[in-house]
Amino acid sequence: MLPPGTTRHPWNDRFTWTLPDVEPTTITPQQRAAFDRDGYLALPGLLDQQTVDALVGDLDRLEAQVDAFLAGQEDGRFDIAESGAITFTLHAVLRSDAARNFARHPALVGLCHDLVGPDVNLYWDQAVYKKPEKPRRFPWHQDTGYTFVEPQHYLTCWVALTDATVDNGCPRVLPQVHREGTLLHEWIDPIGWQCIDGDPDGAVPVEIPAGGVIAFSSLTPHSTGPNTTDGVRKAYIVQFGADGMLAVDGDWEHGGEPTGRRTCDDPQRQFPVLRDGVPV
Repeated sequence: MLPPGTTRHPWNDRFTWTLPDVEPTTITPQQRAAFDRDGYLALPGLLDQQTVDALVGDLDRLEAQVDAFLAGQEDGRFDIAESGAITFTLHAVLRSDAARNFARHPALVGLCHDLVGPDVNLYWDQAVYKKPEKPRRFPWHQDTGYTFVEPQHYLTCWVALTDATVDNGCPRVLPQVHREGTLLHEWIDPIGWQCIDGDPDGAVPVEIPAGGVIAFSSLTPHSTGPNTTDGVRKAYIVQFGADGMLAVDGDWEHGGEPTGRRTCDDPQRQFPVLRDGVPV
């Protein structure tokens, strides 16, 4: 059911929600059924401390470069990132061995098998550090609201590098809406694309300790609250799509039809992680 006040994306006209017809190998049948129903799973304790420490070491270094760049911009801002508020460190797999190795972590690849299909590529990766100096919410959105893709469902793994709590801006999700496909989004300056205004009924805060993973569909509406603590909330977002997934171009905001499609297969950062159900 569509949340009140929302409509479907204009290119979302033939969507049917499905999951691959496989026996799960990493999650239980009950967890897979919960993901099918709700569009997300919280998986605490999925990663060991050594893996988390290796990621944090490299991502802290890369994020410091991003924050230094932002500090030199007018008002400390660039696009939706802001020094002291929230930073986005894109494509760490290009500059970090820890990140590149992590994209093929057995637990993540197993989730890909269970929730995407037998042939899967890395689609996107970014570290997101929510700072305490300028507490700010991040709007309700679907990941497909930033780039419309076909098929519309891909898998987002939200990896907690520090404990994620309500107080420091853990994710909030809106269950079951993923089954409607991509919603219409609007640009809210300066915080990004938004598909739902306010606090919708049924929203669920998902607290997760460091080393845990929140797995959700690219179609699951989610947001984060402000960080009201005195520490940085650190997360690494790793997304996986079916081999052959296409990014769709066109001016949908003004009623335009798709003008083209691009393959999501950059060999440097959108490399294969699963082929014929076997890790690459």
